[in-house]
Amino acid sequence: MSATPHQPTVTEREARQVAEAAREQDWRKPSFAKELFLGRFRLDLIHPHPMPAEDDVQRGEEFLAKLRDFCETKIDSARIEREAQIPDEVIDGLKDIGALGMKIDTKYGGLGLTQVYYNKALALVGSANPAIGALLSAHQSIGVPQPLKLFGTQEQKDVFLPRCARTDISAFLLTEPDVGSDPARLATSAVPDGDDYVLDGVKLWTTNGVVADLLVVMARVPKSEGHKGGITAFVVEAGSEGITVENRNAFMGLRGLENGVTRFHQVRVPAANRIGPEGAGLKIALTTLNTGRLSLPAMCVGAGKWCLKIAREWSAAREQWGKPVALHEAVGAKISFIAATTFALEAVVDLSSQMADENRNDIRIEAALAKLYGSEMGCLMADELVQIRGGRGFETAASLAARGERAVPAEQILRDLRINRIFEGSTEIMHLLIAREAVDAHLSVAGDLIDPDKSLSDKAKAGANAGVFYAKWLPKLVAGPGQLPRSYGEFNRHVDLSPHLRYVERNARKLARSTFYAMSRWQGRMETKQGFLGRIVDIGAELFAMSAACVRAEHLRLTGQHGREAYQLADAFCRQSRIRVDELFGRLWSNTDDLDRKVVKGVLAGTYEWLEQGVIDPSGEGPWIADATPGPSRKENVHRPIR
Repeated sequence: MSATPHQPTVTEREARQVAEAAREQDWRKPSFAKELFLGRFRLDLIHPHPMPAEDDVQRGEEFLAKLRDFCETKIDSARIEREAQIPDEVIDGLKDIGALGMKIDTKYGGLGLTQVYYNKALALVGSANPAIGALLSAHQSIGVPQPLKLFGTQEQKDVFLPRCARTDISAFLLTEPDVGSDPARLATSAVPDGDDYVLDGVKLWTTNGVVADLLVVMARVPKSEGHKGGITAFVVEAGSEGITVENRNAFMGLRGLENGVTRFHQVRVPAANRIGPEGAGLKIALTTLNTGRLSLPAMCVGAGKWCLKIAREWSAAREQWGKPVALHEAVGAKISFIAATTFALEAVVDLSSQMADENRNDIRIEAALAKLYGSEMGCLMADELVQIRGGRGFETAASLAARGERAVPAEQILRDLRINRIFEGSTEIMHLLIAREAVDAHLSVAGDLIDPDKSLSDKAKAGANAGVFYAKWLPKLVAGPGQLPRSYGEFNRHVDLSPHLRYVERNARKLARSTFYAMSRWQGRMETKQGFLGRIVDIGAELFAMSAACVRAEHLRLTGQHGREAYQLADAFCRQSRIRVDELFGRLWSNTDDLDRKVVKGVLAGTYEWLEQGVIDPSGEGPWIADATPGPSRKENVHRPIR
């Protein structure tokens, strides 16, 4: 689609340069996942399992008890689903108990919870109703509090954080009608005018935007004298003159979500509300997401726990052919998958969260893997629950209740979880983002070799550097502890988990060898091999999850918390995961990627249009993408702040 008149026209190369400039370039701290992709299994970075401080645990547990009581007594999930809105009194109640300020420091009126307990709280409230979890997550994980915590001035923190902790809901506005994961084409502008910036543009899918009091807005500042320009972040008062919430969007799930379309027309924003320097907006957004992404897999953990509870209770009560359906192997395999995967996913989230709290490791890849893996596995677990429930899984909770059965919202959880594969970076984008980080070491030493714009002298220098790096690195991929039968023997307890850790070590080296071979084979075309890169990342995600599951099992054994059972679940998960890993390795080189590209070209050219005959298209009329030309709004403002 051609760019609209107000939208910058950007080449593929320019778009990549913008994304690359926004990346955090340095690795100042160790990263378990980065090392894993390089073929180095650094178990010492995650084992023994890091532990929270006692006062953090006490503060966190006290709030979880208060939140649980609130969820059980004040939240009517069926009403939210029925009315497609979270009642104002529920949001007011969340404000009263401090839920808006879970991640905000106590000196600003927040609760000062750790990432671990913030995620446990999201899992709890998200199980009561996922739309409430989304509201709290969007407010604190990517809304005003987190970017101000990382990049705000002291004055900004003093002004805005106390409001966010108790009264004001915040939202994050980046996406536009024709701009998703390609921010180089961002069209919303912020033109300097004296001590202000003047914002014009339209933002789409503004989670919390309908009820927000404060907004984080990404807008493009034009380059001019005294202004570096570029995509820049601002804190904007949602009630400012010229801001119109033009629509409250409705979705297949998360029906209580306050998500809308927001138009800015000549909105004046004080320069004092700019977060960081001009041009730093995308870097701020990506850095904010480094830990912010953990909120989605945390809520997937909560969903997995609920799926397991329902699967257990239903499969014991429902009999088929003379015995409970759980004892039929076809159903039992699904229950085992839900149990083992919930255990592993909680291990991934808790481990990543504790590492975020300690700030000793760089967890940008771990958090991204947690988001990718959690969102995919969450959907699979919910789908399996629907299948286990059979016709009752497809039936709504309201219909079940109307005919006298337990109102189990299995189909709702499937609809609600589906967005997580798109929220905060789709699965496809997460594959590319993680793959870029995974090959960072290679591009650092050999990137100039495959860059067509580099001179021969630059390529020669890069070749020499690459030769030194690979001369040291490649021999280490040949052998390792994974080939020694007694390695990781401390994990041989009630069940022997050491073979799984040896498997991870061997296959981390195999993964690194495969990546190196692919780079040697495709060089500059590597970035177009998205199918291959996706499988590389998926293998890394499975190896990370296996590692986390084993470490968690040993941690629970040492602390006397269901150690024997934890070992059993870790063993089951690792055996299931190994089957997936072996299949993914096979599909690295045996796949239909080339044929798929040919078919896609044929589809776009209309070659197979005859195949579409014989159906009726019930879609309505209208453009594929709504017009986002700047200008005054012609619609009613549906903004409704909750006070």
